Amino acid sequence: MIRVLLCDDHAVVRAGLLALLGSAPGIEVVGEAGSGEEAVATAAKLKPDVVLMDLQLGPGIDGVEATRRIASPGVRVLVLTTYDTDADVTRAIGAGATGYLLKAERPEELFAAIHAAAEGRTALSAPVARRAASAPAPALTDRERDILGQLARGLGNREIARALFISEATVKTHLGRIYTKLGVDTRAGAVAVAKEQRLLP
Repeated sequence: MIRVLLCDDHAVVRAGLLALLGSAPGIEVVGEAGSGEEAVATAAKLKPDVVLMDLQLGPGIDGVEATRRIASPGVRVLVLTTYDTDADVTRAIGAGATGYLLKAERPEELFAAIHAAAEGRTALSAPVARRAASAPAPALTDRERDILGQLARGLGNREIARALFISEATVKTHLGRIYTKLGVDTRAGAVAVAKEQRLLP
């Protein structure tokens, strides 16, 4: 059973999602949050498998910052929003979101995306995926691609340095360049964008 936490600042939306997911096979809603701060605190307490995260959450931190604080290998964040601008998508994926879904999707698409996110697979709405596919991929060097590949395997800086026969300082330098090119500031964000843009070796 996939344990899901809902985060949306509209109670009516949360109620609708709760009713919808109640009929979804293999999915259980374990909590709700009406703000970014509440989502962060509730996720830390309940340890859900997937957090369904809206981007615009009223006063306080937005969905991107909440995603940055929550996303981890154990807790995946799936953005569910009405906003699909390139900037919103890039910020969310960069913050560590595993997927990006639009609220206009059919229920079956949402269910499938939750299952994909729980398994660590990227889930994108069709319009978002089309734009991502047509966007030019950032130019990474062979070494940067090598390091991205090691990141995707979950290795730390020391392990990457050992695997590639380079110093930890060199790894950090390459990571800084990778983050800049991909528009992210976390390891999880770099891996998510790399998967989305098929940059992994």
